[in-house]
Amino acid sequence: MATSLSTDLRQRLISAVESGQSCRAAAKRFGVAASTAIKWVSRWRSEGHAVSRPRGGDRHSHRMEALAEEILGLVEQTPDITLAEIAAHLEAVHGGKIAPSSVWRLLDRHDMTFKKTDARQRAATARRSAAAT
Repeated sequence: MATSLSTDLRQRLISAVESGQSCRAAAKRFGVAASTAIKWVSRWRSEGHAVSRPRGGDRHSHRMEALAEEILGLVEQTPDITLAEIAAHLEAVHGGKIAPSSVWRLLDRHDMTFKKTDARQRAATARRSAAAT
């Protein structure tokens, strides 16, 4: 993954634009895309700085964590509830689209794993049953 361009380059480009050069001309001069220069200058004008934003990381789990108590309560009430059923319940109550995989990641973060027991295993095939005897 590529790294962010330096703050020094951003400052030099912004200084060039502030001294009268167009964003497109400054972008060509400093070897960046015109859209990049426009975004940097716009951010500098609106926020007062040109520091790059943090890259990567999880930006969405906080939405599921806000529903954690409700989800864990559903699992406690109905131990054999499926991920799809939990997602459907959340969509009905809170609206929006919630993927079962998001529910799974929340349960995994809270150490809620479900192992199949012998009673829940599928019946063995006839070939495996015959080989075992």
